[in-house]
Amino acid sequence: MIEAIRQILLARVYEVALETPLTRAPKLSAATGAPVYLKREDLQPVHSFKIRGAYNRIANLSEEERSRGIIAASAGNHAQGVALGAAKLGVHATIVMPRTTPAIKVEAVLAHGAEVVLVGDSFNDAYAHACDLQKQGGATFIHPFDDPLVIAGQGTIGREILEQLPDTTHIFVPVGGGGLIAGIALYVKQLRPEVRIIGVEPADSNVMQVSLRAGKRVTLEHVGIFADGVAVKQAGEHTFEIARSCVDEVITVSTDEICAAMKAVFEDTRSIVEPAGALAAAGVMQGALSRDARVVAICSGANMSFERLQQVAERTLIGSGREVLVATAMPERPGALRTFCSDVVGDHAINEFNYRLGDRRNAHLLVGISVSSPEDRDAFFRRMDELGYEHTDLSEDDIAKEHVRHMIGGVAPAAVHEHLYQINFPERPGALGDFLATLGTQWNISAFHYRNQASDTGNVLIGFEAEDQGALESRLNETGYEWTCIDGAPSMQLFVAPRERRDSREPR
Repeated sequence: MIEAIRQILLARVYEVALETPLTRAPKLSAATGAPVYLKREDLQPVHSFKIRGAYNRIANLSEEERSRGIIAASAGNHAQGVALGAAKLGVHATIVMPRTTPAIKVEAVLAHGAEVVLVGDSFNDAYAHACDLQKQGGATFIHPFDDPLVIAGQGTIGREILEQLPDTTHIFVPVGGGGLIAGIALYVKQLRPEVRIIGVEPADSNVMQVSLRAGKRVTLEHVGIFADGVAVKQAGEHTFEIARSCVDEVITVSTDEICAAMKAVFEDTRSIVEPAGALAAAGVMQGALSRDARVVAICSGANMSFERLQQVAERTLIGSGREVLVATAMPERPGALRTFCSDVVGDHAINEFNYRLGDRRNAHLLVGISVSSPEDRDAFFRRMDELGYEHTDLSEDDIAKEHVRHMIGGVAPAAVHEHLYQINFPERPGALGDFLATLGTQWNISAFHYRNQASDTGNVLIGFEAEDQGALESRLNETGYEWTCIDGAPSMQLFVAPRERRDSREPR
């Protein structure tokens, strides 16, 4: 531990990185009841904390190692940190990135003079190719998180926090591979062991939480794609051991909570952080804090495509508890819609209203309603109960929020033996064609919905007519893409393919 602290104190980061400000967040403070401060790593030259660890690792190379160059694999912030650090020190850098990397990130790396190699559809593909290139050419591999010198560089944030806010009581830290929280926790726990170090992960990418509970490093089979900056399937070996001894707790937040935190940070700073950069703020908003706490949340980065803002805005209201997405039914008769609006909706604002004629008995609605508080939400549902409207709360149903709200067109009466799937595609030209070529022409596609979210992975809803579902799923496995059968999802049952109707249809 003493050697680790010495490495942090001697870390060479300020030749290129900034000592970022710790700014009071008035609205977050008011919402949580405790003073909240944002550590603004989004203000670094590459808009991410990653420059600290990357530069420290490169700066400690020997002259002979520098002459052989460096290599890294990354689809985002680490790539930019390595490229800038290499340019500053005059070292040739090769960055291997997936072909799915958004152009804005590739261009940022090229602007710093690094050589970019585009390979594969995922980080794992890029990482494997980078390792092959490293063995062939002898360049030094710069790991994004599992390296003592990288960890030491990130640890300088902990030193700055204790200098800027000596009476800190809680530090919330976003967690991916664990380099950031390992560095901060190492330093802070040695000097101020009473300060609580709390890691925050997306609920669908909680590799550190799962590993700490298991007492060993665990590899996740799937990780979420929304907070792509922390979408890591396995924590680092060094970072896990440090977290096990120095981190007090790791909590998780939902996609909607991340979006709500992005809005909260924007309202306090007028800056837009990326989803991973808002994790710590989302954790602060979730927790119960005493008034005498002094809370720091790390805003770790702000590298996000502008096009993703639409998706963030759509999810923000639900994440902040200001909207409910509800499915309900009403009699299919003239005047029923007007009665629903006057008696049920009342003074609430309607954010979204989806309806199409399905059958002549009941009309099914998918409605987004503004609510002012949890109590208002509960009162709204009580009124629906009192008036006899059956309802399903879909506010936590990702399928409804990503797909169904854009597909309200009624059940397809001609579809036979229909099965519905959610599939993750790499966002690159030709990916859909490759998928369909592997799948063949044995099954008819009965439904398809996709929206570009400006990420490296697209989320697609596909329906197939397949009498032998097992054969279809065997072929899906051969595509190599992640898939989930969503036949039983509530929103599917209500709006797209109710099971009782799907199973009873006969070929025409």
